[in-house]
Amino acid sequence: MIKNNLWTALLLLASCSQPVSKDKAIDYKQVPDYNPPTYVCYKAPAPIHIDGRLTDEEWGAIPVVSDFTDIEGGSRPAPELQTQVKIAYDDQGLYVGAILEEPHVWATITKHDSIIYLDNAFELFIDPDNNTHNYLEYEVNALGTVWDLFLTKPYRDGAQTLSNWETAGMKSAVHIDGTLNNPKDTDKSWSIEIFFPWSSIRQMTRGKDKFAAGDVLRMNFMRVQWSPEVKDGKYVKTGKGENYWVWAPMGIVSIHLPEYWGYVQLSDKVAGTGETPFVKNPAEETKWLLRNLYYRQNEYAATFGSYASTLTELKPEELCSLEQARQLTLHTTPSLYEITAPTPDGTVWHIRQDGLVWDSHEVTQ
Repeated sequence: MIKNNLWTALLLLASCSQPVSKDKAIDYKQVPDYNPPTYVCYKAPAPIHIDGRLTDEEWGAIPVVSDFTDIEGGSRPAPELQTQVKIAYDDQGLYVGAILEEPHVWATITKHDSIIYLDNAFELFIDPDNNTHNYLEYEVNALGTVWDLFLTKPYRDGAQTLSNWETAGMKSAVHIDGTLNNPKDTDKSWSIEIFFPWSSIRQMTRGKDKFAAGDVLRMNFMRVQWSPEVKDGKYVKTGKGENYWVWAPMGIVSIHLPEYWGYVQLSDKVAGTGETPFVKNPAEETKWLLRNLYYRQNEYAATFGSYASTLTELKPEELCSLEQARQLTLHTTPSLYEITAPTPDGTVWHIRQDGLVWDSHEVTQ
């Protein structure tokens, strides 16, 4: 889903505005709170047949992700309808099941790879590398019409969007507990089952040939909800606009902030046979520090017309301890930069002007 956001606006401003005097101090804006939800993904306890029905035999033992919230977070009203999402996996791939409470199930779009969120829609996003680049977006409406696309990076960073991308081997199906496009009755819900082969997910990674227990993917789920009314016996959208309900809130109206998506950790246990605790990687704190410096570079460029050439200009001491700030490095050219920060185990993490984050053992794109 394409939505403008704060950082996109700042980048555009940086590219077209005249630089102002650097004698003026800059007070950096506070970014949205950072507390992505977590989920432990277990092995499927039984073969999952993709028919849109979340049967107890297939899905009963699989836990539900935490409750959805408004995309802007707790400052906005809670969703009026319940959305339940479950995730599981096996040797072949990843499974997602969702049940959307809905008293008025309707849909109009029938053409594949159309802009599905102009209807009520369920969307999901997968960043398997946890680096904010090369990720998959999937959208579906109650007719089962799908839009799957590949993004090289978020829109704020100059994405190349491949709308003609087809996720090889993907399967999905929709089931309606009620009647479609019938205003004369009250429906209960519509549900979706989706299968993503590991082979297709691996196409979005840099050299990772398989996934195993302990691996973490970044994912998010979103429900686009319009308020319909009935005219001439048909559902039509009102002028009230749409709501965006998500698993991991963004703080602003933009889903394309992959650093805010939830953490999904694979477990070696079969769902229902025991619990695996979620283990947060300590490197995520270092990556978040780098991400905040990236935000500040964008804000600096929007203000002065170029990126900061010294760390002092980014005021890292406001974000971390003085000891950690002394370990940061910044390398710049007139139009590019790279910032690095080490973790206690000696791994060095990097971030650059287009938001890609990687460690010293990886090869950049």
